[in-house]
Amino acid sequence: MNIIEIHNLSKKYVIGHDKAASGMYKYSSLRDSIAHTCRGMVQRIRHPLSPNTETTALEEFWALKDINLEIEQGDKVGIIGRNGAGKSTLLKVLSRITEPTSGNFTIKGRIASLLEVGTGFHPELSGRENIYLNGAVLGMTRKEIKKKFDEIVDFSGVEKFLDTPVKRFSSGMYVRLAFAVAAHLDPEILLIDEVLAVGDAEFQKKCLGKMDEVSKQGRTILFVSHNMEAIRSLCSKTILLSQGAVESTGDSNEVIDKYFLNIAKNITSKKQVEIAKIKEAQKNKPSKKILFQDVQLFNSNENEISVFRVGEDITIKTTIIINEKISFPVFGAIVYSENGIYLGGINSLSDDTFDTITEAGCYEVEYKLRGLFLQGRYLLTLVIHDKTGKIIYDIQDRSYSFTISGNTNTSSFSGIVKIPCNWQCKKISL
Repeated sequence: MNIIEIHNLSKKYVIGHDKAASGMYKYSSLRDSIAHTCRGMVQRIRHPLSPNTETTALEEFWALKDINLEIEQGDKVGIIGRNGAGKSTLLKVLSRITEPTSGNFTIKGRIASLLEVGTGFHPELSGRENIYLNGAVLGMTRKEIKKKFDEIVDFSGVEKFLDTPVKRFSSGMYVRLAFAVAAHLDPEILLIDEVLAVGDAEFQKKCLGKMDEVSKQGRTILFVSHNMEAIRSLCSKTILLSQGAVESTGDSNEVIDKYFLNIAKNITSKKQVEIAKIKEAQKNKPSKKILFQDVQLFNSNENEISVFRVGEDITIKTTIIINEKISFPVFGAIVYSENGIYLGGINSLSDDTFDTITEAGCYEVEYKLRGLFLQGRYLLTLVIHDKTGKIIYDIQDRSYSFTISGNTNTSSFSGIVKIPCNWQCKKISL
């Protein structure tokens, strides 16, 4: 049975652009904005019937375009897409926070929405008082709230600060309390929009467990998140939005892989443009002895890509130009985590075949990184130096990146790298 049906749903916003700021001074100062407003007011007083040349230019922006979806009771549906794709707008329309411009939708059952941190909270009231206030906003009766009060407090973990005004709460404490109230509403439909990004890892795990528990009770969940592993673990179906329209819908693993593939294609396209610019700039500049000309990343199927699965080998192919004869260049690669932590490096000193790359010319060098990385984004530095490491011929410092997308079989691993190991268990006599 369909619990949510959406037909040709669209939402339009009108964006104003200051004409006076659209020329040379695109980003006007506060003084310019005040002067512009005053000129417009004076002009309207003096010439009320004349057209106003100082008015702002209006642009139509379609946050949602002809959305058609059917969601069955008990479905756990992830909603993904880039920033500005329309994910939050869709949930706000379904929550009736904002009205659609066209189209319609039907919902059968009570909705609990957790769209923004602290929605429905009053900063001057205590946590205790806000539980009752927020519960009432979400449609709970005072009797229901009183019955579940202890469960809500226990789940939130903010009992120590329960009688403190929530304006003194951290954003993480806000999330804990807000999620605890929404999750204990026992709604038929639970809408959640990326608020778990604020909480700590332990609480995120707790929330995912609660959402899984809610879904097993036959309730429906719509979950917006940029955390693909949370989507994979919780949601059996996923919707990919792009520029306000549904680009893909279906099995979560397949849709997430398509999303990452789109990102990889976009990165590759941008990188090709950058390489073309570099080549053009190098025509009029004196070259180094050796320099990187092009760098590409390939997966095990020899597809150029920048998003890999856990356990998949990464092949780096780089074209280099040697402009004069040198002795034994050494090629190296250094890997960093996204936040800049040094993870390790490799170089070609152990491979004597590279002592043949000494004559001037164009060469292709291939590195292979074994599939030891777990989920996350990594930065890559490539370098060419001499045997001593003192002379650096060329370096591309953290100029490249790759992403590791996990799967449902990586729950036995944690951290940054996958440590190979073999387990053995045998019975012994005492």
